[in-house]
Amino acid sequence: MVQGQLTATPPVATSVAAQSKALSTLFTQIWEDRLKRSPEFASSIGDKRYNDQLTDYSTQALNAALARGRDYIQKLSEIDTTSLTDQEKLSADLMLRQSIEEQEAAKFKQWQMPVNQFYGFHTDLPQLPSRLQFDSVKDYDDYITRLKKVPNAFSQIMTNMQLGADEGRVQVQYLMEKVLVQTLALANQKPEESPFAQPLKKFPKTVGAAEQKRISSEMLDAISTDVLPSYKRFAGFLKAEYIPKSRKEIGASALPDGEAYYAFRIRQSTTLSKSAAEIHQIGLDEVKRDETEMLAIVKSLGFSDIKSFSAALKTNPKEHPASPEALIEDYKGYIAGMKPKLPDLFGRLPKAPLEIVPVPAYMEKDQSAAYYDNGTPDGSRAGRVYVNEYNFAERSLAPVEAVSYHEGIPGHHLQISIAQELTGIPEFRKYTYYTAYTEGWGLYSERLGKDVGFYKDPYSDYGRLEADIWRAIRLVVDTGVHSQHWTRQQMVDYFHDHSAIDETNIQAEVDRYIAWPAQALGYKMGQLKLLELRERAKTALGPKFDIKAFHDEVLDSGALPMDVLEQRIDAWIAAQKK
Repeated sequence: MVQGQLTATPPVATSVAAQSKALSTLFTQIWEDRLKRSPEFASSIGDKRYNDQLTDYSTQALNAALARGRDYIQKLSEIDTTSLTDQEKLSADLMLRQSIEEQEAAKFKQWQMPVNQFYGFHTDLPQLPSRLQFDSVKDYDDYITRLKKVPNAFSQIMTNMQLGADEGRVQVQYLMEKVLVQTLALANQKPEESPFAQPLKKFPKTVGAAEQKRISSEMLDAISTDVLPSYKRFAGFLKAEYIPKSRKEIGASALPDGEAYYAFRIRQSTTLSKSAAEIHQIGLDEVKRDETEMLAIVKSLGFSDIKSFSAALKTNPKEHPASPEALIEDYKGYIAGMKPKLPDLFGRLPKAPLEIVPVPAYMEKDQSAAYYDNGTPDGSRAGRVYVNEYNFAERSLAPVEAVSYHEGIPGHHLQISIAQELTGIPEFRKYTYYTAYTEGWGLYSERLGKDVGFYKDPYSDYGRLEADIWRAIRLVVDTGVHSQHWTRQQMVDYFHDHSAIDETNIQAEVDRYIAWPAQALGYKMGQLKLLELRERAKTALGPKFDIKAFHDEVLDSGALPMDVLEQRIDAWIAAQKK
């Protein structure tokens, strides 16, 4: 054997191992950077190292993070992944994609419009205590230290908003008036009754009586002297400075680089290469398809058309909750009914528990009908479906079954919990979010209920279609307002013309699309891609098609861009054929 042949192999193997190690080290570095930069996120997943910190919203911190991001892109591009495993290659591609997207997003300075009626620091902060774990005196002391940093965080946010106002990059005026109402509602609460004091309601046994007294005094003092005055100051800034400078035009096209910004947001939300015009047409087609199915149901119930059925539905007491508690119980009932069906649909099931709780009162008026908040990976905090009890008597019960499957199981709770419980992949993959994948899966899950024989009540089946047409309408009105200069009234009218969705939801949803361009497009576009991929697999594999195996393939790599998921499903189909 020639000596050169003896020494040729080891350097290659070492090189592959070195590239693998370099990639893993870089992933850890980027992940640790994210946790340090987003301490509230770190706390929410059970990492307590930054429990006494709040996010640094300053432009200096933002620019430093972007500079580090460019460095990460350079380092990622220097690692040769050719001989690495499939999952390593996927992780590298996803991280590179995310890092480049963050740089692209920075061009549109979204940080100058950080607040609207749907999200922002002002509503995130009071929700934080419910996402924390208070097991020791240190947990309480860290939280008190965090509260004392609230004035600085609000100052940074107001500075950023002022910079946005100077550049004409501002939110819509009437939406910011809603933010003012939300802010004042929190500012005017008594310290001990505010959501910030929630940790004082129940102490663990590890905290003694003397410490409880000290902690209570210090926490209420921080709320009184740091938190509530910051909310009052923010309210004053909104009223005197920001709202007068806010824009009257509601479409994203009114913003600097508005057309390019909306195109970017479409790509970000859908992870597909579709124009606003294409998505608008898809929406029109989907609305028409859903209306045909809805008409068949209402005729089977003895009504001549959807309008007459809708009118009857609004006045039918059986189709509205008798109380807020009854509404919550309905959600619990549907989720409990779905549990026994899961083993027929999935090979892997999550371990994480699930709770159904009300939306906090201070934000219920402008929130959606229900939403999901993930738990911790170790199960110490359950995943939660938040149900909106505001105006409960006007809310229709027809869509509740579909929403239960979407927000709970087999929707968000199942998909997100499985992602968090995955092993053998970098941490960032367990918490990656793509609207089209995550929300597309939620909407796909509504349809899965039909596939396994649910929606036996025709009103509920109508509600499923109403929930589906709701997401189709989004494609039409979101693109309408942001790319075709629709008015708010046109958006509302389109909802009324093509659905019986209650007024409370229509008003909140229309404002959501205005405040959050393109976010709502991901739901329907993601669902359609998932259905397309499932049909492709069924056609290609015939009797070899296994729904459980298909679902596991969709879920077992965590959230993915839809174009990447399509490539992986095509490869899976080819492998199954062999």
